[in-house]
Amino acid sequence: MRPGRQLAVLGLIFVVLYLLVFFSGGASGGWKDRLEPRLGLDLVGGTRLTLEATNTLDGRPPTAENLEEARQIIESRVNVYGVAEAEVVTEGDRNIVISLPGENRDMSGVGEAAELRFRKVLKITDGSGAIASPAPSPSASASPQPSGSVSPKPSGSASAKATASPGAGGQGGGAPAASPGASPSASPSAPAASPSASAAPVPQSIQQQRAAVEKKVGAAAWAAASGLQAPADLAADPALAEKLKPFGQLSPQEVAVLTPEMQFNVPTITCAQLDDRPAGSVKDEKQRAVACEGGAVKNLLDVAKVLGTDVADADAALDQTSQWVVSLKFTGDGQGKWTELTREAFNNAGNACDASALGQDGKCRVAVVLDNKIVSSPEIQGVLTGDSQITGNFNQKDANALAGNLRYGALPVTFVEQEQQNVTATLGDSHLRAGLLAAGIGMLLVILYSFFYYRLLGSVIFLSLVLSALLVFGALVFLGRQIGFTLTLAGIAGMIVSLGVAADSFVIYFERLKDEIREGRSPRSAVPRAWIRARRTIISANAITLMSAVVLYVVSVGTVKGFAFALGLATVLDLVVVFLFRHPIMTMFARTRAFLSPRVSGLGRALPARTEQANPRNPRVKEA
Repeated sequence: MRPGRQLAVLGLIFVVLYLLVFFSGGASGGWKDRLEPRLGLDLVGGTRLTLEATNTLDGRPPTAENLEEARQIIESRVNVYGVAEAEVVTEGDRNIVISLPGENRDMSGVGEAAELRFRKVLKITDGSGAIASPAPSPSASASPQPSGSVSPKPSGSASAKATASPGAGGQGGGAPAASPGASPSASPSAPAASPSASAAPVPQSIQQQRAAVEKKVGAAAWAAASGLQAPADLAADPALAEKLKPFGQLSPQEVAVLTPEMQFNVPTITCAQLDDRPAGSVKDEKQRAVACEGGAVKNLLDVAKVLGTDVADADAALDQTSQWVVSLKFTGDGQGKWTELTREAFNNAGNACDASALGQDGKCRVAVVLDNKIVSSPEIQGVLTGDSQITGNFNQKDANALAGNLRYGALPVTFVEQEQQNVTATLGDSHLRAGLLAAGIGMLLVILYSFFYYRLLGSVIFLSLVLSALLVFGALVFLGRQIGFTLTLAGIAGMIVSLGVAADSFVIYFERLKDEIREGRSPRSAVPRAWIRARRTIISANAITLMSAVVLYVVSVGTVKGFAFALGLATVLDLVVVFLFRHPIMTMFARTRAFLSPRVSGLGRALPARTEQANPRNPRVKEA
């Protein structure tokens, strides 16, 4: 063999790895800063967020099964970028506690319900609370300009797009081919269903909450709001404006229990109140809903005919214009529902969409509603039979977060954030110092024993362990930046265990080498033969360790997962050192004169035993 080639490959691996450590994306600061691995919660402290499960609108508390399902979904969300060593645990019968390494971590949105609904936009009106006509005028700043569109692609695949237009106050815009036009105007004579006619039966608890709201606003205000058939023109009726004024003082929680028609028709109920409603306020797909877009335009939405459960997969990607979008793939049944919904919107079946809600080309718009807010509301310009995209001026982080929420499903329980606080690592620091001290003493004893028992061969053990440690350290720094791997006390334990396994493989190799020499072979010929026989055992032992690490990583959670990852990584890199350093360096040692000396090589009595077999009449050798 040519050991120089293998050593050159190992050197190249080191050069590439540490070039990535010092100059890859995410590397910043001085040389010392670039060599710092990403440490876990128990070593550097972190951020802890407590989410409290709230009762649903029907008054039922969350079940233990729903709470555990929510915990698993939240854990998948926070780990969506890789091994983040997140701790997601339930506390009591309604709390979920999330702990992430690093202080002041942004965990906004991790507890959102992520209920996705596709609803036709039936009507729009001003939601700013201004005393003005409910029919948005072309010059009104709150008037939406729905230039967004959804149209089939020439290739046959579909793309549902809506890009925010600056002139729409955050309103979803759309396909590049669509040109802006005049703002739609609402028709005061458009038919509207009364609250009593369209409101579905509600649980008794909501009836009680509505009664409390009725008492708060007064009988006159409640009667006036209940009698509205369309958004009221407060400018033309000052007396009505005075009656409806108490609705502007309601909290978002109180607004949430009102019927959709009342939320839409009462002008003093604003988008500020609607946007802050509790999560799950528009969850019921069998009822109409009201949601805002751009913070100033109220949309009356039809029942949801396509749900988040109809989406098979969601991924963040760049479109042809280098904008971040969320690509949706529907299930078999979901694709049929989506096609039927776009057909209804394209044909405006039954004239369900009011003139105020139509797009630039006179077609209905379909709102993509996530929780209580509209992400986009593109105009449907064709019957779509393929996958679609959600666009809305996303950056990469927002697109990945939305795709992750949709991919892992909606939470079965709604949550509110109770507190977010930073936690220290005082206990972890002391444990780290004690652990590193114990590891240092242990490794020192291993090295001293190796030099005492194997002498020259002990240097091979020492250098191999040093090279393995350098490879593992560089890999940890690089993976910490790329996939979010964080080093914890459990991970350090995994690496120490792997170094012990590596030391055992030396014993296998060296003792096999002694056996070959005792059988009468020269040291130079014994080295490759011993390698061939010991290699199988070394690979088998490391393969078992690696499989154990993989199984443990798959079935475990939290810090145990970090232990398994570190153990598996260190085992793989140890095999790299075995093949690219240990074997070639032993081949080079076998060619030296020192290797033939029992006192220097560390082969002990193997060499004298071989000489005695070759010269049985030599008394000096026999005596030795």
